[in-house]
Amino acid sequence: MQEMVTKPSDLLQNQGYMWKKGHKRKNWTERWFVLKPNVVSYYVSEDLNEKKGDIILDESCCVESLPEKDGKKCLFLVKSFDRTYEISASDKKKKQEWIQAIQVAINLLKMRSPSPHVEAREKRYEMRQKLLAEQEEIERQMKELQMANESKQQELETVRKQLSEAATHASEEEKRRLQTQIELQNKFSTELEREKLVRQQMEEQVAQKSFELEQYLQRVHELEEMYEQLQGALEDEKQARQDEETVRKLQARLLEEESKKRAELENLHLQQQKTIQVTEKEKQELEYQRILKERALQVAMHQLDQLESERKEALEQYWKVQKKLDDAANKTKSWRDKVAHQEGLLRLIQPGGKTPHLITNWGPATFTEAELELREKTWQEQKNSPAQ
Repeated sequence: MQEMVTKPSDLLQNQGYMWKKGHKRKNWTERWFVLKPNVVSYYVSEDLNEKKGDIILDESCCVESLPEKDGKKCLFLVKSFDRTYEISASDKKKKQEWIQAIQVAINLLKMRSPSPHVEAREKRYEMRQKLLAEQEEIERQMKELQMANESKQQELETVRKQLSEAATHASEEEKRRLQTQIELQNKFSTELEREKLVRQQMEEQVAQKSFELEQYLQRVHELEEMYEQLQGALEDEKQARQDEETVRKLQARLLEEESKKRAELENLHLQQQKTIQVTEKEKQELEYQRILKERALQVAMHQLDQLESERKEALEQYWKVQKKLDDAANKTKSWRDKVAHQEGLLRLIQPGGKTPHLITNWGPATFTEAELELREKTWQEQKNSPAQ
């Protein structure tokens, strides 16, 4: 059975014939549509020689389902920035595939990434690179501040040495040096306070980035859990479809047996009509054979009733499998942006053609028509020999 898991790359390769409503004359025309990552192009035919127009897809576009109107079924519309396109698909399955494919293309344009996993991996890589760059920048600034602080301390030590050496000078010189020392200390204190403020701001930025990183990792974990749940729902749907295929094969076998029995009954009926048209003498001789044929007909009718009951049981199993399939489809619907329920996937198997079969007094024939004629000729000779 065909795999039901659909990749985004597969959805973005849709193409096929659909009907499009005109904007001026409001008439419906059949066109060949081709879906691309950011545009839906439509042509006169599938050879792509004559292009009639494009439906530009962007972040503001949307696709919606429509009810039946103007005698058209399976309708949906695509709203772009400046126009609205009404389109009719061939059946409900094609309609759902196109709606899903166009919606995926719009979502990818909104996210600006090819797939959720690639986007998450790129975002994680960019976040790590950004955090590493910020940490390196903070470390560089801290080293510069440390070197500046050491430089200031060395200058302070130099000033202190100069003050100790000039202590023997005059009082005016000493006052001037003391005043210079106080100014330098105030300046250094101001710079140290400024450095502490800058360091505190950097620490706050690092804490904020860490919090944002935790939130992003939590979001990635939620997306992975959602993806696993969607995979489980798709596996359930796949199993339900396999069960449905088994029931369909069983129903086909029962219908084939039923058709064979019906053909046998028709042949028995024809044999009875031929038996009635023979002469009175042959009627007396073949009366016993007719009784045997009627018994065989009753047995065949009984077998036909049994096959009918088996067919009903197979039909009940089919509806049970159909219910499982509907439940699996509902689960899939909740994980794919509430995609509409797919319809028209199953069709009942109709009885095949009736082919004639040979019937004998002992049931369905296991020999050819030539052998049957030879047996009839031998029987006639045996019947006529006592009379002679």
